[in-house]
Amino acid sequence: MEDLSYYEILEIERTADKTVIKKAYRAMAKKYHPDKNAGDSDAERKFKLCNEAYQCLSDEKQRSVYDHYGKEGLQGMGGGGARRSSGGFDDLGSMFEEMFNGFSGGRSQRQNSANFDKYPLDMNVDIKISFHESIFGCEKEIEFQYKDACKPCKGTGAKDAKLSACKGCNGQGQVYIKQGFMTFSQVCPRCEGTGAAPASRCDKCKGAGFSKKKDKVTIKIPKGIDNENRLRVSGQGNISKHANRGDLYVTFEVTPDKHFIRNGNDIYIEIPVFFTQAITGEILTIPSLTGELELKLDVGTKDKQHFTFRGEGVDDVHGHAKGNLIAQVNLTYPKKISSEQKELIQQLQESFGIESKPHEGVLDSAIDKMKSWFK
Repeated sequence: MEDLSYYEILEIERTADKTVIKKAYRAMAKKYHPDKNAGDSDAERKFKLCNEAYQCLSDEKQRSVYDHYGKEGLQGMGGGGARRSSGGFDDLGSMFEEMFNGFSGGRSQRQNSANFDKYPLDMNVDIKISFHESIFGCEKEIEFQYKDACKPCKGTGAKDAKLSACKGCNGQGQVYIKQGFMTFSQVCPRCEGTGAAPASRCDKCKGAGFSKKKDKVTIKIPKGIDNENRLRVSGQGNISKHANRGDLYVTFEVTPDKHFIRNGNDIYIEIPVFFTQAITGEILTIPSLTGELELKLDVGTKDKQHFTFRGEGVDDVHGHAKGNLIAQVNLTYPKKISSEQKELIQQLQESFGIESKPHEGVLDSAIDKMKSWFK
């Protein structure tokens, strides 16, 4: 498996987007996670490789380097393996909390299925916020549904809470699948790893083990929150059979702005500039996140040239340095010119003399060289 590419390790195509990468990683991580494969060194090795592959392919910069130069290209970015960018809240730790909450210590849970909850206590909701709300922060009321353990069956899904050994795994909580010369273990789909199954279904919850309840909470969204960042709301998650309550995680989707483009804590904006303004180096008034700024063009400003305004970007959500505003010049030219305008331009060009024909010296030597080829 070490010889496979990161795409082959996660069993995805090279064109896979972030959603496909994350979904594939979750599946592979669940399959090889140490809690599910205690004492299996081969599974532990594969789990580490999946982790390494995901950390690289989920980071756009690292993925670009890897696609062009392979693992060797990542050496200068923090060692032989990939490193995770620190810009978001949704790191690997929180992902594992979501994936494996309720499973850690799985062996002891299978031994005493009365302690096993049929669902993770932590839960996630996705909300959309505007670009303005993400930059300046706001308060939002969120409506969501959470799970509460069924009281009559004590959260087991079984009538009178009576359980028997699961027939799918013979009470082991795991089933084994053989692929070629390798054998893989996974959680039993019937009992979900408990090793036990209801003798008969609970009448109230129909075997689910829980009921769904509606709730709402008001959260304070800090300045600088970014797309796919997560915020934890303590004690607002699902409720266990022992009345313990998990946490609610809120994942943000930020609506793009028409003019401003965010990259980390920096903000980019394209400024249309007419070619005569670039030639003369005019002073322009441009918008910023907090008002207006003066942009002093250089004489002879080039197309795509950047002008940086320090500290005019986004407040860092972790309280670090504020980002910058980068104005990118987008040169524009007239689509049509009148005969009078053409004459004026020609007069202007002639006023610069030899400076207006920089190509002549270069091209003359190239033409002379070409002619020598045919002598």
